[in-house]
Amino acid sequence: MINKRRPLQLASLLLCSGFVAGCGKIQVPTPAGGDQASGIRQAKPFTVSLRHTQVRDDARLKLKLLEDVAKRMEAAVPGLTVELEGIEDKVNRFEKLPAEMAAGSPPKIFDLFGGSDTQKYVKAGRLLDLTPILEEMKLKDRFFDLDEFTVDGKIYGLPTASFVEGVYYNKKIFKELGAEVPKTWEELIAIAEKAKANGITPFALAAADGWVINMLMNTLWVRTAGPDSVEGFVSGSRKWTDPDVLDGFKRYELFVKRGYFQEGSLGLKYAEQQYKFRAGNAAMLFDGSWASGAIADPQWSKIANDVGFFNFPDTGGKGDGWINGSYSNGYGFAANLSEQEKEAAKAFIRIMYSDEMQRRQLKETGVLPAMKLIDQSGFYPIVDEIMQTTRFKQFPAFDAVVQAKVREALETGMQEFVGGKLTAEQVVEKLQRVQEAANKEAKR
Repeated sequence: MINKRRPLQLASLLLCSGFVAGCGKIQVPTPAGGDQASGIRQAKPFTVSLRHTQVRDDARLKLKLLEDVAKRMEAAVPGLTVELEGIEDKVNRFEKLPAEMAAGSPPKIFDLFGGSDTQKYVKAGRLLDLTPILEEMKLKDRFFDLDEFTVDGKIYGLPTASFVEGVYYNKKIFKELGAEVPKTWEELIAIAEKAKANGITPFALAAADGWVINMLMNTLWVRTAGPDSVEGFVSGSRKWTDPDVLDGFKRYELFVKRGYFQEGSLGLKYAEQQYKFRAGNAAMLFDGSWASGAIADPQWSKIANDVGFFNFPDTGGKGDGWINGSYSNGYGFAANLSEQEKEAAKAFIRIMYSDEMQRRQLKETGVLPAMKLIDQSGFYPIVDEIMQTTRFKQFPAFDAVVQAKVREALETGMQEFVGGKLTAEQVVEKLQRVQEAANKEAKR
C-alpha cells in the first residue's frame, strides 16, 4: 500500500490544541500521592530506564532537550529517578533492542522505529497500548500521523519528529559554479561534472554504514520504479530485477564510476559526511532533515549561512514528485510497566509531547515536529526550505517495509557495489534471491 498520508505543511504549524494552556507552558498535574498544599511528596523510590540514541556530537542539543524532559519527569512523579541510557541508533535498533525484546526485558521507555519494527514487537506482546492514555490526555488529534505506530487500530508508540530526505547544497559553491537548483537528472549531472572539474567533491558520502548509502539509493529506485515498488517486493508483485528498479541502481552506479562521491567513503562513518559538507568541502549532501540542526548551527558549520535544501530532481520515472518522508522515529514503552512506572510514562508523554518541547525541538535542533504547533517564528532559515519539500507526496523508508534480511542484504550489497566488487545487475539479483526467501518464510 502506498503511503498516501497528507504531507506536513507550513499552514499546519499554525494549528494549536487546547491541551496546552495558552499553547505555551507545559501543564503537569500534581501526581497521586503528592501534597499540593504542603509540597511534601511521599512515595517509594523507583527508577525508570529511558533509552535514547542521541549520542553523536551533533546530537548534543537533542540530548539537552531529553535531559530537561527527564528532570521534569522526576519533579512531577514522587520517588522517580530517570536513568538515561544512550546507545548508537543502529546498535539499538538492530542488535540490543531485538535481543531485549526476545528475552522479554526491554527498557521501560525506549527509542522505537515505526512500521515493521513496531508491528513485530506488538505481535510479541512487548509494547504498551497507549490508546487509553492518549484518549485520557486528549493528545491523539495533535499528531500529524500515527500510522506507523498503529496496529489493528491501537497505538503502541509515538513519533517524536517527522523527517524528509533530500539534498543539502552549498549556495556559495553553486553560485561560483553558476548553478541553479536542478529540476531534472540531467541538470544534476551537469552540476556534479562542473564541481568535479573545479576540484570540488560533488557529493559528501560516508559509506562505512550501509544505511547511509541506502538513503540516496532508496530515493533513486523510487524515482525510477515508483513508490509502490517496495511493498511490491514484499507482496511478490514486483521484483528487484525489474528494469525500472535496475534503472535506479544504474544511476547510482554512474555516481560511483564518475567519482561523484568523496574518496575513501567506505572507511568513513556517518558523521564524516556531515563534517565534510559543513566544512565547505562538498557541493552537495544527501541526508535527512534531522541533520539540519548541526548544518545550520554556526558553532558547528562553516556554511551555516550558505546552505539550502531541495527534493531530489525528477528522472522521468514513476516516482517523480515524491519524497522519502515519514514519522518513523519515536518512543515506545514496555508492556509490563507497574502502576508507578505507568505514571512515569504518562509524565514523559505529557512533557515530551507538549507544544513547548516540540517547538524547542524545531527551533533549537531543526528537527521537524510530529505535532501541530502554534507558530514557526525564530527557526533556522534552512527549516523553511526543508518544510517546503514536505508538500511533496511522501513514501516511507524501505526498511520500514521490507524484512530485516532484505535490509541487511541491501546494506552489504551496496557496500560491495560502492567498493567496485558488484555491478548493479549483481546487486539486484542478490536482493531478489533474499527477498523471495524472506517472503516464503513470512508465509509459514
